[in-house]
Amino acid sequence: MLIVMDQAATQDEIAQVIAAVEKRGFTARPIAGGNRVAIGVLYNPGSVDPAPFAGLAGVKKVIPVTSPYKLVSREFHPESTRVRVGSVSIGEGSLTIIAGPCAIESEEQALTVARRVRQAGATLFRGGAYKPRSSPYSFQGLEEAGLRILERVRRETGLPIVTEAVDQEVYALVEEAADMVQIGARNMQNFSLLKRAGRSPKPVLLKRGQSATMEEWLMAAEYILERGNQQVVLCERGVRTFARHCRNTLDLSAVPFVQRESHLPILVDPSHATGMRYQVLPLSRAAVAAGAHGVMVEVHHAPEEALCDGAQSLRPEQFETLCGQLRQVYGTLHSETDGVDR
Repeated sequence: MLIVMDQAATQDEIAQVIAAVEKRGFTARPIAGGNRVAIGVLYNPGSVDPAPFAGLAGVKKVIPVTSPYKLVSREFHPESTRVRVGSVSIGEGSLTIIAGPCAIESEEQALTVARRVRQAGATLFRGGAYKPRSSPYSFQGLEEAGLRILERVRRETGLPIVTEAVDQEVYALVEEAADMVQIGARNMQNFSLLKRAGRSPKPVLLKRGQSATMEEWLMAAEYILERGNQQVVLCERGVRTFARHCRNTLDLSAVPFVQRESHLPILVDPSHATGMRYQVLPLSRAAVAAGAHGVMVEVHHAPEEALCDGAQSLRPEQFETLCGQLRQVYGTLHSETDGVDR
């Protein structure tokens, strides 16, 4: 349930409503937005009778919330959220382009790619220091040494850093080094990791699990918001199907669905969805045309030598072409002459 306060409601009236909610054994979560405050009612085991709250001073209306995910829903938070990552703002009104290699392999590799993607128009730099791989014999990342390289990339290029935390043990290290912490598809329902992310002061990029439904994905985001971290960006990266022409099936229907159901920004990762370089450009264009707030793509200056996912990594010149195409698509849909948020 959502209790919407009147624009003229005083702090005392808001406090009285919060007290009335908590007196009944529920949790009250004030939500600031626009010119008024709303109070979300959480931890109610079933439907809540609105009558005791509707008559309180300062209350404009009481709205039942039907979705199981409350804090991420538009019912609780009608206004679209913008998430700040360093100097970049992700959400409505701007196009975010995240680029970089699948894995950080060396300082030379990371800086070479970072300089090229920055010049082409990337707004954030991605690179894995910790790599959860299907095979225990595959390259697992440089780990903490990779984080130090990412810090060097930020100092030299000014690009905010996105990198993955694979478990609670390394979360603090990643949190300290990165501007945004990624929770990957394999960890989307790692609930202890989601709770840790909810206690973090850093924004979170939450990827959709390989077989996750929309509800499961949004409920995973709910775990993070419930612990207090409101700065979450969702990322569609394809789901496992029977298709053999690509690694996963990119579900672009997730973009309008999420935007109807949730106030959180949504990005698309066509690199991991397809696993094939030639499919990344057309599906990136399609993602922006579908209304995504941006894309996350892999770029490598020598993909044939990459230690991880070289077949899906764009070459720098292909990425430069992509940035120009995405601006054109975005510009067609919006009035801004340059929609890339720097």
